[in-house]
Amino acid sequence: PGVAGVGDGRALLGDERPRWNKGALDNSFTMSPCTSPQASIRRRRGFTLIEIMIAVVIVAILAAIALPSFVDSVRKSRRSEAFAALAALQQAQERWRGNNANYGALADLTGISANTPNNHYAITVSVSVPPALSGYTATATAQGNQANDGTCTVLAVQVAGGNISYGSGAAAPPSWVDPGRCWAR
Repeated sequence: PGVAGVGDGRALLGDERPRWNKGALDNSFTMSPCTSPQASIRRRRGFTLIEIMIAVVIVAILAAIALPSFVDSVRKSRRSEAFAALAALQQAQERWRGNNANYGALADLTGISANTPNNHYAITVSVSVPPALSGYTATATAQGNQANDGTCTVLAVQVAGGNISYGSGAAAPPSWVDPGRCWAR
């Protein structure tokens, strides 16, 4: 039996060509048709539409699961900005009170801004009216995308008669009953 295309009148087809293969054990040579590298590349090039659609569906499912959790984590981390601003305000109030007979308004306090550094919260202060003057309420109200923070949109610290209370809520005035969810340490 001859090899196709060699002496038997049959032409080689497209990518088939004779190739010498050396036998490993008996040092004999045989000729066998093989495919060219271009033909194998053509067959392996790209993905089918089904494969791409499956990958897109998997990515969409993962995104649907992970995105809400990620957004909640970002909002929770931004709350630390409000906590830091309220803590700085408390310290400024105590410095003011050390030199004055009452607590100060926001304009009286040195180094305290009406917004947090990244503008995620607006800071306000309401001081007790005379004759008490022994307390204040500092409030951080979420703004921008942070305003979608649900029941933690408003964070507040209240000082009355030397006692400190922490509050939170979806709107002002905050609830002073269960602030643990937003003020978790």
